[in-house]
Amino acid sequence: MSEDDLAKDLGPLAALTIGVGTMIGAGIFVLPRQAITEAGSFAVVSFLLGGGIALLTALSASELGTAMPRSGGAYYYVNHALGPLFGSIAGWANWLGLAFASAFYMFGFGQYIGNIVGMPDAFVFGPVVVSSVKLVALAGAALFVAVNYVGAKETGRLQNVIVVLLVAILAVFTTFGALNAETANLPASKGFGPMLTTTGIIFVSYLGFVQITSVAEEIKDPGRNLPRAVIGSVLLVTVIYAFVLVAMSAAVDPGFIASLGDDQIAVVEVAALLMGPIGAAALLFGGLLATASSANASILASSRINFAMGRDNIVTPSLNEIHPRFSTPYRSIAVTGLLILAFIAAGTVEALATMGSVLHLIIYGLLNVALIVMREADPADYDPDFEVPLYPFTPILGMLTSFALIAFISETIIALSVALVAGAVLWYFLYARSRTGKQGILGQYVLSRADEMPDAAVSAASGVQPDGGDYRVVVPLANPETEKDLISLGAAAAKANGGRVVALHIVQVPDQTSLAYARDHLEQFTDAAESEQLLTDAKADAEDFGVPVETHTVLSHRSFEEVFDAAESHDADVLVMGWGEDSHGSPGRAESAVDEVAGDLPYDVLVMKDRGFDPSRVVLPTAGGPDTDLGAAVARYLRDQFGSEVTLLHVADDPDEGEAFLEEWAAARDLEDAETRVETGDVEAAIAAAAEDATMLVVGATERGLLRRLVTGSLVLDVVDKVDCSVVLAEKERSKSVLERLFG
Repeated sequence: MSEDDLAKDLGPLAALTIGVGTMIGAGIFVLPRQAITEAGSFAVVSFLLGGGIALLTALSASELGTAMPRSGGAYYYVNHALGPLFGSIAGWANWLGLAFASAFYMFGFGQYIGNIVGMPDAFVFGPVVVSSVKLVALAGAALFVAVNYVGAKETGRLQNVIVVLLVAILAVFTTFGALNAETANLPASKGFGPMLTTTGIIFVSYLGFVQITSVAEEIKDPGRNLPRAVIGSVLLVTVIYAFVLVAMSAAVDPGFIASLGDDQIAVVEVAALLMGPIGAAALLFGGLLATASSANASILASSRINFAMGRDNIVTPSLNEIHPRFSTPYRSIAVTGLLILAFIAAGTVEALATMGSVLHLIIYGLLNVALIVMREADPADYDPDFEVPLYPFTPILGMLTSFALIAFISETIIALSVALVAGAVLWYFLYARSRTGKQGILGQYVLSRADEMPDAAVSAASGVQPDGGDYRVVVPLANPETEKDLISLGAAAAKANGGRVVALHIVQVPDQTSLAYARDHLEQFTDAAESEQLLTDAKADAEDFGVPVETHTVLSHRSFEEVFDAAESHDADVLVMGWGEDSHGSPGRAESAVDEVAGDLPYDVLVMKDRGFDPSRVVLPTAGGPDTDLGAAVARYLRDQFGSEVTLLHVADDPDEGEAFLEEWAAARDLEDAETRVETGDVEAAIAAAAEDATMLVVGATERGLLRRLVTGSLVLDVVDKVDCSVVLAEKERSKSVLERLFG
């Protein structure tokens, strides 16, 4: 069944559940005591204000989500609109914000486990005294990181059940509270200052509604139902939070909640008074579910953020390497897990919640700015189905309230947040700027109107532009019959990455003839008119895609081997070349036999077995791995440039596990709209069968070593011989040792 068909099954209620499920979590089960103690009766106002700020950003997220349904969420919108400098800030804030939030959730998990089991306040390990809550939090975090590392995850059905259970538990609790409420019990207000500070602490309860936008293409009638789901989830959660706070505050004697100790959980203690042991048990169960679900969801989300950042080269793409056995981004999960453990060890509940809140307030502020930029720049491909009401006042108010709330947080947290933002800026200039190639809409808008803009704005835009952005796709050409097809593939890659095509015609000169002589007597070694026509046609074909083009004639004493040296000398990011019979000494790979044993591959390589360029129906087999990541990029290029229908193929012993793998793999690589196909049995036969109705097959290069492939043959070549469509072999840039190159 195709993902597109599944998309039509996600109605407004299912989308709403996604939003509610990401927010009804640990916050309301852990933070009420702190909120009521700090703000008094204004604790309710704190939750309402937090919901109001979230609502303003939800409106902006709804418009951006209907215009740009992409994985990566808020990070993608900020990076696309404001450019990689702000993308670096948003990406790091999102990643670390999720890590801080996960640490906070695990603290809550520890509190609930402690109440259920009845543990002592602390454990003594020689001279070291460790809080029992912190110890359980560390153990729980390690467990959830391990679960994500090996690939186990919640299913959507389980998440729906958890959401329904939590809402039902809170509804019953609120009903009992309302029946016992008395206005005289409400605590005195602590004033607006403490109320705003409390809002900053509890804002962690509103994280996650932007995740709905990442499944925009799976929602029936997204132009109408996506905004309903995003906005509706914020409104519903805000109302639930407000009722819970009112019920808690008014149903018990004044001072009861403030008198509770750090080891006591307010909602559980209030439930015990109102509903007896059964009520306390229900709230304990609900809190345990909420904290565990929130922590697991945050760890899952962090790997998606890392993948999006790696794809844009904000961080190293190697961080997202897929585990060969578990098919998970294990490095990303491991690094995130270490951060969570460190935050638990060093932090307190309030500090962790506040850091998670502040970093997401930064992201939400930037997201509102991103909307304003997209509206004002009005790029050709920006066509939202939903538009923010009362523009520009709504996004401006969303931006101002998000940033202004930070000012009411403790000075220590503000200083730490400023340090993290400064670190992200420094990271961009020292690392990411020389590697990323994506120019934001804001920079393009300013620089394209340099004559109209203030000098300071032009200077600022020029000063922060990525200088690794001249993405270069090198296409060596020899055969006029395949020129257009190779250039079409190369130009699609260049356009997707804001780069240029470098078309090369390599002319071989005998060893006995100097290259200087050959340069002055070119007509003796090639048909000059034919060579010029070949490059002229290549230039025209590439320009049809709207990408810059360079053309070069390269004189060399070598032919095939010169392709790789020429690609490196022209700073290739990707090499696109034809695949003929006996084209080189190492079939199935894009390197020569000598290079494969002794050297590295300093750029990505796409090799096309050309049987006619028709990208209308593309099949991409995947079992994870870096080469199929490059294959996924090729599929995106073809989809975006030619409207290709993409089918993802996975061969697995268990079809359900195969579907789950493809769903997660596709979502992380912006291929949610692709059709999915899971087969069992022989891999090669499955690929050949899937390619019967395809017009193009994109295959990741085999990971087998040279010697093993020469003895046993290559899966890639067997498939190429069996299918009738064109084949694109994708091999990603990597460094390998000699032993790895020999034996795989």
